Amino acid sequence: MIRKMFDSIAPRYDLLNRLLSFRRDASWRRWAVKHLLRYKEGTYLDVATGTADVALEIKRQAPLARVVALDFASRMLDLARKKVMGKGIDLVQGDALVLPFPDNTFDGAIVAYGIRNFPDRPLGLQEMRRVVKPQGRVAILEFSTPTGIGGMAYQIYLSRFLPWLGGVISGNPGAYQYLHDSVKAFPPTQAFCDMMVHAKLARVRYYPLTLGIAVCYLGEKELQIGREDGL
Repeated sequence: MIRKMFDSIAPRYDLLNRLLSFRRDASWRRWAVKHLLRYKEGTYLDVATGTADVALEIKRQAPLARVVALDFASRMLDLARKKVMGKGIDLVQGDALVLPFPDNTFDGAIVAYGIRNFPDRPLGLQEMRRVVKPQGRVAILEFSTPTGIGGMAYQIYLSRFLPWLGGVISGNPGAYQYLHDSVKAFPPTQAFCDMMVHAKLARVRYYPLTLGIAVCYLGEKELQIGREDGL
């Protein structure tokens, strides 16, 4: 269902991201990628890449990095392929819950606005941790629900205006109603941090962006130092 939904909205996906976020999506990606990059010449994975905006941002900030971008929606990848042509980004069609990469492959892994759609979020986090190297970073950029007066205004926007405009432009009203529903159902920040800890990520922290409309979560894969005595 999710794959079909994203395939159906793919042609208007980038346009709607810009419109519905008032172009803040670009600054959120820049912030998340800046804090993902540990080595400018490292190897990085963009999970649920969509049309590859995050992968392209990694190359902008780290031109010498190797970037692999994965998604399960073929039409999204068709659009991504046009955008990344000649940019040195490898596109892979695959499942975020069964990443087709060996352990300890990447210096960092990121998913932007995708983990809401995972049927098993803990497994998705475990897979990202598995494929990053020791001391590698895992970054999650996701929508949240701010509180206070600003939060009330945002709730009205999210529940009424966004599904209507998204439906008009994309031709799929259900997809943008789903966006509202999935944002509302996403765990609170501390609960999601706890989920990252349970996935054995270390030094977990989170950073609200634009009054908490988006949140960037960061964690690391601990360096396991063995001892000759086995203790």
